[in-house]
Amino acid sequence: MALGKLINAALSSATGYRLAKANSSVGSFSGWEYLRHNARRLEHLASLGLPLHGKKVLEVGAGIGDHSSFYLDRGCEMLITEARPDNLEVLHRRYPGVDVRQLDLETPDETLAEQFDVIHCYGVLYHLKNPDQAIAFLAKRCRVFLLLETCVSYGSELAVNLCPEIHEDPTQAVSGQGCRPTRPWVFNELEKHFPFVYFPETQPNHPEFPTDWTKPPVPMPPFTRAVFVASRMAIANPLLKSELLKQQRPQ
Repeated sequence: MALGKLINAALSSATGYRLAKANSSVGSFSGWEYLRHNARRLEHLASLGLPLHGKKVLEVGAGIGDHSSFYLDRGCEMLITEARPDNLEVLHRRYPGVDVRQLDLETPDETLAEQFDVIHCYGVLYHLKNPDQAIAFLAKRCRVFLLLETCVSYGSELAVNLCPEIHEDPTQAVSGQGCRPTRPWVFNELEKHFPFVYFPETQPNHPEFPTDWTKPPVPMPPFTRAVFVASRMAIANPLLKSELLKQQRPQ
């Protein structure tokens, strides 16, 4: 068997679902760069030491669910949501018995009245043209933590920075328009809805997560990303700072 087929077979066994080559969603999310990127993000999330075991969790913009097992393996009760029907099909196949529903954060279902201990919003906000509305929607359903990771732009101003994306690409904005907000914009928007907002002292060990925010790197990577933790309660954690840091360090 060719090396590529062996790798695909191993991945299928490890994740518990069959890689369907005809499914563009699986193909788009299963590249080596995606696998590497997800691993570094979840390593970093685990390193923050937040109390996440046994919680009721809402995951938004789940794609094909590469982050979902992080919570399921910690005994969490999950509602996994995604906007695209093709991605939802994969989620249902990958996580039978788990609550999976369609949710588009551009036009969210306001009848979703459930409350969640944790909301996991990784890699979603920058695919929206109305990110402020999405944060407000999620905040109303959050009992404790909103964990947010997004692409951001350098700058000290409060700016959303709308930009076009490819609607046909299952990894990009459903509406065809996304954003690259500045870190101050995200932090300020979270402060409108949560009494405590934190910025980690560390960044995931990945080139898209800068540690020096005083000036853009040369050359600029295609994406620059940051992690935020919003909370209903104060968190005594030396890794979490209540201000935007100009300098961070690798995890």
